Amino acid sequence: MASTRRHRYSDGQGFGDPYEGFDLDPPTYRVNGRLVDPADDHALAELVDEAGIDPEAVDAAALVEVGLAYVAIEEYEQAVDSFSRAVAYAGEDSPTACEAWVNKGVAHAQLGEYDEAIGAYREALRIDDDGEHAAAAETNLAYALWELGDSSGPLDRAERAVELDPRFPQAWYNRGFFLAERGLHEEAVRCFDTAISLGLRDSSVRGERDRSLAFLEDTVGGETEASVDSTPHRVRNPGAAVDSDPDDATDPDVRERGE
Repeated sequence: MASTRRHRYSDGQGFGDPYEGFDLDPPTYRVNGRLVDPADDHALAELVDEAGIDPEAVDAAALVEVGLAYVAIEEYEQAVDSFSRAVAYAGEDSPTACEAWVNKGVAHAQLGEYDEAIGAYREALRIDDDGEHAAAAETNLAYALWELGDSSGPLDRAERAVELDPRFPQAWYNRGFFLAERGLHEEAVRCFDTAISLGLRDSSVRGERDRSLAFLEDTVGGETEASVDSTPHRVRNPGAAVDSDPDDATDPDVRERGE
């Protein structure tokens, strides 16, 4: 026989007015849903308290790879952030930190932040001014100084890069470019020839060589000059692969990182 006794449910304390929602997440993880897409899988990671991260468990070299991947898809702000984290977690004055500083400078340069780029390159050179990444740092520093209107520093930096790595074609190109800027076209042509012999055979190198030859031959050379994008190179790593196809006209300013 079924009981006829009415079950008495708890009345509870009810909800406040206005009602305030609640969840089990700690305040550290809460985000403003109007500003951050809740579906964004990066939102949580960006808000994790870094004080709770074990530095020994962080792979700084992997963070450099992440930064390079961002550079490859032209997401330079994210690249700067990745390289900054690599610097923070790499061993102090380590080769990985040096590499991260060089690439952080490149990402800043791509954003037109040349002061920050120069600071990053100088920090890389402070860590190691004659190591694996020094030639790339000097070459990129020459480029950034030139962008800011420095008339003397770039050539010195380009010549230092050549001394550090005589088989670095972008360094030879930059040295030739800055020599040509000073009217030293004969020496510039030799530099361009060296860059070409080392595998840098894109249109900008051939164009700058032709421009210097035109000056040497005391000809007008107006058509050649007009067709040349007259800029030095910036590179990501001295071990970068160089395209040997003489018909390739892709911009070599930022190249893939060498293995």
